[in-house]
Parts: sequence; C-alpha cells; structure tokens
Amino acid sequence: MLVAIHSIAKSSGLLAKFQLKVKSRKKSDETIYNKINAVLFPKTATMTSSPVKSLTSQIVTTQHLPPLENGDRLIRPEFERRYQAMPGLKKAELIEGVVYMASPLRFKFHAEPHGNLVGWLWTYKVATPQVQMGIEPTVRLDIDNELQPDGVLLISQESGGKSTLTVEGYLEGAPELVVEIAASSAAIDLGDKKRAYRRSGIQEYLIWQVFDQKIDWFSLENGDYISLLPNQEGVICSLVFPGLWLDISAMLNGNMSRVLDILKAGINSVEHQEFIQKLTAAQSGEAK
Repeated sequence: MLVAIHSIAKSSGLLAKFQLKVKSRKKSDETIYNKINAVLFPKTATMTSSPVKSLTSQIVTTQHLPPLENGDRLIRPEFERRYQAMPGLKKAELIEGVVYMASPLRFKFHAEPHGNLVGWLWTYKVATPQVQMGIEPTVRLDIDNELQPDGVLLISQESGGKSTLTVEGYLEGAPELVVEIAASSAAIDLGDKKRAYRRSGIQEYLIWQVFDQKIDWFSLENGDYISLLPNQEGVICSLVFPGLWLDISAMLNGNMSRVLDILKAGINSVEHQEFIQKLTAAQSGEAK
C-alpha cells in the first residue's frame, strides 16, 4: 500500500513538472507567434486565440476580396487591397478611378524600346547628383490614380523634388518626368493617363508611340501640356532637366550610339553644370 502511494506521489510530481514544461513551452510558442504575427499582420499582433484560428481568419479575409478586373471602378485604398492580395499579378494601374490590367509585352514593340529609354535616362542620372531614376514604380497621385509608369526621373526631395517616398516605399506626388511606351495603349496614355499626369503637376511627360514611330515630349505650362519641339538638329532638350537631350530620329531607329553621343553633349553643357550646382546648393540648404 505504501509503495502504491509512493508511486502515485512520484507520478504526480512528474506530472506537475510535465505540466510546468508544457505551460512554459506554450508561453514561448505564443511569444514567437506574436513576434511573427506583428510583422505579418500589424493590426492583430496580440495573440488572443490560437495561432491557427488567427492565421485562418487572415487567410479567409484575403480570400473574400474580389480579384482585380479590367474596368473595375475603385478608389485607391480598395485598389491597393486587392492588388496586394494578388501576388502573381505583375502590373495593374488605377487611372481616373478605373482599373487597367497590363497585357503581355512584345519584345520589339515594348521591351526593346523600353530598355533603350531606360539606358538613356540612367546615363543622365549617373551624371547628375540628386537626380533619381526608377522603372515601373508605384506612383500615388490622388484618390483615383495609382500608376506604374514605364520610367520616372525625379529630383530628390532634399534638393527640392516634388515627390516623396511613403513608409511603404511607394512614390507619392508628382515625379518631375514620366516616360511611357505606348505599344498598344495609345488611347490610354494619350487620354486619361495624360490628363491625370497633367492635373497632378507632372512637369514633363514623354510618350513613345511605337507603332506610329513617334515620340511626343510634353511640358507643363500654365496648367496645360505643350509639345516640346526638336531643334534644327532634331534634338529635344528638357526644360526641367538641363542637359537631358534626345535625338528623336536616332532613338526611333535604335541608333543608341548617336543617342548617347547627343546626351553626353548635353551632360557636358554649361546649363547642366549650373543645374548640378543648383541641386547641390539646395541640398546644402536643406541640411542646414
């Protein structure tokens, strides 16, 4: 009898130790879970129920969001929620409150011209401190417009640029220059998108209409876009970015050696050097 009681007591002690370990392990698991959850779902970081139940509720919420569809009429916050719930989607834009989904891109009519424009912009950016360049960034313009232009060139905020980076890493406001390749969407790029860019104060807008073998470069003056015209040598010079020169014919014909030679001449010009000094002075003033 005493042996039995001793065995029971011993077992009870082991059980208590086991329960303590389980409780400690559970608390540790909850701590780990809460840290992970705080990163994934900041608004539900505190563990109020089981991890499985909480994670399931997040998944269900995402699954209940309708997918983005061409022609949907949304405001920007709802557009972003649905976009973020579709990680496989490469590009969608909200233009004047209407959703536009990107079509598959052909090499000759989009990818190659895009690459040539990017190379031209990048060369200027490298030679111009306080100027930044991006490819297809998300740009928040207003409640009805969130776009991903093919390229942007902007002045850093420290040097007086108009656009800013949000905490999520998106551009907000108007980059100084936006470029678009209109291989098959000229109506959008020259219609609603152009109006959104103009209204938002984007100072220059360059659009390459590949099928028509045409490049238009617009400058914002008195609230409206006017076309920048080439000089006698067939070169258009930016008003916002001194030294950003483009030989239109060379770009259209894929003569990138000529394009870069003309750009280098612009970069070596007096106006470009004065522009660099202006940007540097503005940055120094901001630092003070």
